[in-house]
This record gives sequence, structure tokens and C-alpha cells, in this order.
Amino acid sequence: MQEEVAEMEEEVVIIEQERSLVEKIKGYGYLLPAILILSVFMFWPFFQTIYRSLFLTNNLGQNAEFLGWGNYAELFSSESFWNSVRVSFKFVVIVVIVGVLLGFITALLCQKTFPGIKLFSTSYAMPMAIASAGMAMIFQVMLNPTVGIINRILGTYVNYLSQPGSALLVVGILTGWLNSGMNFLYFSSGLASIDDALYESASIDGANGLKKFIYITIPSLKPTLFFVIVTNVINAFQGFGQINILTKGGPGQASNVIVYDIYRNAFMNYRYGYASAESVILFLIVMILTIIMFKIRGKERV
Repeated sequence: MQEEVAEMEEEVVIIEQERSLVEKIKGYGYLLPAILILSVFMFWPFFQTIYRSLFLTNNLGQNAEFLGWGNYAELFSSESFWNSVRVSFKFVVIVVIVGVLLGFITALLCQKTFPGIKLFSTSYAMPMAIASAGMAMIFQVMLNPTVGIINRILGTYVNYLSQPGSALLVVGILTGWLNSGMNFLYFSSGLASIDDALYESASIDGANGLKKFIYITIPSLKPTLFFVIVTNVINAFQGFGQINILTKGGPGQASNVIVYDIYRNAFMNYRYGYASAESVILFLIVMILTIIMFKIRGKERV
């Protein structure tokens, strides 16, 4: 019997059917609309930005004189640019810490069922539905030194947006709060995916709430936490609307992040080539940071 089975297995021949050219390119046809949209709205402007960064431009943004690496040389020798880099990193740190902590804490609070849980969940997720420009204007009124509710509560008459030591912190806290709504959804999804059996087993072994949090919740949320941090870092480097409304890069250059410096050089000073060079550098900074974070994540998995 075994010999017959062996003979039958030997007689089985797998014939690979040759696919036609149409079948081979069919998958790319489905991707073609997305590729065209990305090419028109992302790839083409990106390559145009790199190309324009090599030129001196006129007030209309037209390439007037080829400079090569001239814009980059001026950029790296500019104290204003390096200040904007330092300010941007400080801003990113504030935004990530505030946004991640608020999103994580609110997600933990909503893991337990209690009366009004839906109302609280909606409230915690609300920041993602609010336009940053609109919220910045409301925040500006709240921080008013005479009639603002924050100064009324604190009993002070301080214009925090005009103080070099507090302007960036205030804008960073606002941006972090705006990001916390989406972070809340990410963390809520991550917490919901943790198997309850892990907590039950830990309870049987005598683990208290703190140990469950440290040894079960935190390790299980590492993939979610990594994703949230990466997205928050990228979004923080692109922060513009709230800075433009609240501080306009001031006082002095205390809140002059790279994105606002690009806007100022392009649309106020009409130096489109120089601003394009700044945009390329910003892209490289974000790309390098993202690669480093993925490398660190990869080492943790090993």
C-alpha cells in the first residue's frame, strides 16, 4: 500500500500556467489611479522643490539664476536657520510628550465601564475633529492678559504668548492637545486588543494592578506606542497654523519653527529658492529621524 502511495506521489506533476502580458500588468492597472494622484500632488511638487532649491528666484517664484548649492551654503551659515532647527526640536518634544501622555491617560480612563462612558470617550476624541486654526483663535482669547479665563483662574495678568520663555511651551501644549484625540483612538484600540486572559492569569499569580500595568499593558502596547510616537513626531514638524495665528514665530524668534521660517522666506521675503532648500532639509531631518526610530524598533524585536 505504501509503495502504491509513493508511486502516485511521484506521478503528480505540477504544471505552471504561463500568464499572459495582460494578466501580469493587471495589478499595476489597479494601482495606476493612485500612482497618478500621488505623482501629480506629491512626487512632482517634491522634485520641483528640489530643482528650485538650486536657483535664485524672482518675486514671482520663477527661476532666475542657477546657484547650485548656493542656497544650501547660505542656509547652513545662517544663525536664524539653526535657531529654527533648535526651536523645532523643542516644539516636537513638547508636542509628543503632551499628546502621547494625554492620549494614553484618557484611553486608560475609558477602559472601565461606568455611567457616561460614551460621553467621556467622545469628549476625549473631540480634539481630532477641531480645526487647529479655530482652536488657536479660541486659545488666544483664553490667554488674553486681561479677560482671558486662564489669567482669571491664576489671578495673573501675563501675556504668555509674548513671553520668550512661555510662547513655545503654550503653542506646544495646544498642539499636543489637538493631537491627543487621535492618540486616544489609537491607544484605545491597542488596549482593547489585549487578551483579558493575561490579566486573569496575573491575578491568579497574585499580581496587583501596578504589576499588571508594567508587565502586561506596557509591553502589549509597544507596537501602538511606536506608531503613535512616529506619527506625532512627523505631524509636530509640520505644525504651522497655530504658530501663525498665536505667535507668528515670535516673540523674536522664540517660536520660529522650520515650517514657519519656510513660509516667511517664501511668502514674505519672496525667496522661493532659499525656502525650497529649507524644505528639502526639513524632509531630510524627518526622514532620518523616522529611519532611526525604525532601527531602534528593529533592535528591540531581536
